[in-house]
Amino acid sequence: MPSVFIKTYGCQMNERDSDAVAAQFIACGYTLAASEAVADVVLLNTCSVRDAAEQKALGRMTNVAATIRKQGRQVVLGYLGCMAQSRGRELLGAGVNLVLGTQKLHRAAELADELLAGRQTTLCDTEAEAGSEAQIRDHVLALNDSRPVVSAYVSIMQGCNQRCTFCIVPQTRGEERSRSIEDIVAECRGLVARGVKEITLLGQIVTSYGRRLIPVQDGKSPFVQLLEAVHAVEGLERIRFTSPHPKGYGTDLVEAYARLPKLCESAHLPVQSGSNRVLKLMHRGYTRERYLELVGQLRTAQPRIGLGTDIIVGFPGETGEDFAQTLDLVQRVQFDSAYVFKYSPRKDTPAAAMPDQVPVEVREERHARLLLAVTEIGQARLQRLVGQTVQVLVEGPSRKNPARLEGRTRSNQIVVFEGTPRHVGQLLDVHVTRASAVTLYGDPAILNPD
Repeated sequence: MPSVFIKTYGCQMNERDSDAVAAQFIACGYTLAASEAVADVVLLNTCSVRDAAEQKALGRMTNVAATIRKQGRQVVLGYLGCMAQSRGRELLGAGVNLVLGTQKLHRAAELADELLAGRQTTLCDTEAEAGSEAQIRDHVLALNDSRPVVSAYVSIMQGCNQRCTFCIVPQTRGEERSRSIEDIVAECRGLVARGVKEITLLGQIVTSYGRRLIPVQDGKSPFVQLLEAVHAVEGLERIRFTSPHPKGYGTDLVEAYARLPKLCESAHLPVQSGSNRVLKLMHRGYTRERYLELVGQLRTAQPRIGLGTDIIVGFPGETGEDFAQTLDLVQRVQFDSAYVFKYSPRKDTPAAAMPDQVPVEVREERHARLLLAVTEIGQARLQRLVGQTVQVLVEGPSRKNPARLEGRTRSNQIVVFEGTPRHVGQLLDVHVTRASAVTLYGDPAILNPD
């Protein structure tokens, strides 16, 4: 029985894509290999948003290919996803014989069979395919017995029409294409029937779901209509979504946080910069004033909402004053978490050709200052929860200490606590006793003695 090993680099959408590809291989009779060293098929699913992910994947594939040459084994080596879409046939060679773009992932098992059987020597397919957005629906829910899956990602759309000047995604994933509400709900029902308690809806800009496909009804956007439909799935406990765009937060979505009990009080709201001048250069479509107004509206609708964000430092033309405005916005918002990135020029994006590229050493210095600020804020916000009781969905053993359990609050904080395997998948009230830099620790308020 052949085996496959899949390594993912990048965002949650890449993780979800890899999950679907793994499920397809299993359906075709493959097993999941523990490492590249024993696999018949080795696939790297790679993000192209930042250069670091591409370089890691390229370096790893070079090492894998060298090892396999020494072993003298016949192995399919391939790239999937955004980097495959962007670079195409140039990735073939040096042992790599399979390259599949973002709209061809559902063909991975079929094409790997062709290569293993010797019917083909190399395959590269990065062509667009109508209906590909509906193909990412398969799941692998339990890769081992120690960590059953109670939370799952559901891809609701592919592509992006936003065209931020720093981003390569519109080129690698194409224009927005949305699945039907009925299809998404059917997938959610199937997941719940298999023990999933929490679903995260995924889209490159998830709040753009259904535009030009589903009409607004009773003042509700297509995305809010979808939230309501998923909310009605019996047995589902929690709903999350990522990543939205600030432009996608209408009154209907803000109000949904207050009226849909299953919708978690958590929002990852990428701001990218606190400077209006830089936001305009980025083609983000909102101002810092509008962003701060939205934060206020969300906290009014849900005072306990947890807010995360993405921020880029060192964007072309960013001045010291622009960066100071970003620092100021971070202090005003008080994010619970933030991903801070140094600007990375990407091929064929407008920003890569802009004048006044910020020197690497300046990017490094600003990155360090901003990272320190968001870390201190996040730590302080966690400390405020010490002594409080929070609801936790128990996901399984702690990654760092398998003798303890781990889960997340509705506001998306990680909590580690004592418990037994029977608590996995349950909603528990946990009394927070202490906090580290990124994790809460506590004791279940009530444990069923049975």
